[in-house]
Amino acid sequence: MSIKNIRLEVMQTVEKRIDEFMDTYLIPIEKIWQPTDFLPDSSSETFFEEVRKIREEAKELSYDFWVVLVGDTITEEALPTYESWLMDVEGVDQHERNGWSRWVRNWTAEENRHGDVLNKYLYLSGRVNMREVEKTTQYMIADGFDIGTDRDPYRNFIYTSFQELATNISHKRVGQLARKRGNGLLGKMCNIIAGDEMRHHLAYREFVKIIFEYDPSEMMLAFEDMMKKKIVMPAQFIRESGEAIGTAFEKFSNAAQRLGVYTTYDYIEILNRLNEYWEIDKVTGLNDQAQRARDYLMKLPDRMKRISERIAIPKDPYVFKWVEANGVM
Repeated sequence: MSIKNIRLEVMQTVEKRIDEFMDTYLIPIEKIWQPTDFLPDSSSETFFEEVRKIREEAKELSYDFWVVLVGDTITEEALPTYESWLMDVEGVDQHERNGWSRWVRNWTAEENRHGDVLNKYLYLSGRVNMREVEKTTQYMIADGFDIGTDRDPYRNFIYTSFQELATNISHKRVGQLARKRGNGLLGKMCNIIAGDEMRHHLAYREFVKIIFEYDPSEMMLAFEDMMKKKIVMPAQFIRESGEAIGTAFEKFSNAAQRLGVYTTYDYIEILNRLNEYWEIDKVTGLNDQAQRARDYLMKLPDRMKRISERIAIPKDPYVFKWVEANGVM
């Protein structure tokens, strides 16, 4: 049997439990939070007073903070790209509406709320150039992205397992910084978004764990391949208006590192956590190539730590079109 057919068979096997996964890791639409649960009600007599409060609290947040929040928002708003990407994965049949396509639709429907609530908050805050933010979002969706997974479900699930935990960490820390500056509303919003991301991470890492049971060698090789390519967030293709694709990512990443929102050390820790949960050191039934891949993955965190110690992050913020220069703090 070909590698492709084995993958399809494994996907069909895991798919039999999709209803269980949806019940465990996703929340019914009638029960989950919506953006209006956090934002001022425009029909309320107190609407303008609440908006003024948001604008006052927003003044306490640093320039790098706004850059990171804008970058996070744009990443969340590029949902149409992510859904179209996952609908093309081997084993996901959007035309027959199989279990996997139901999972993708419901997962992206949950994710869609994140961009909605953050975008509305940015608009009300009065701290960013919304037209520039909107153009960057449109570029992000129009440009699409290539994360090196092709249509392979194994590689895609490695990516989402990693990426969902990374966004959990980022949103959680942004929320913590907001609360420290007295912005309870934004802190609460970011914290609940982080909770969604953690649920999604738990689901995707479970998919990978099950696949390791059925096809350990190919799953191990997919894991190795993704880590050799490096797991880079979708924001790697982010750009400002008038700039080339991907030119804003390093500057955005530097801001996140300066804030301590998402750092190289977090990347290494995520790898450690995945190695431990998937019990990479205990996987049996591996062929010779997969055993070498396992050795590489086990040694990779220490190797990355040594490299990360030599990385220097610029101390001064880069001035983005998203956030006015007079907002540098």
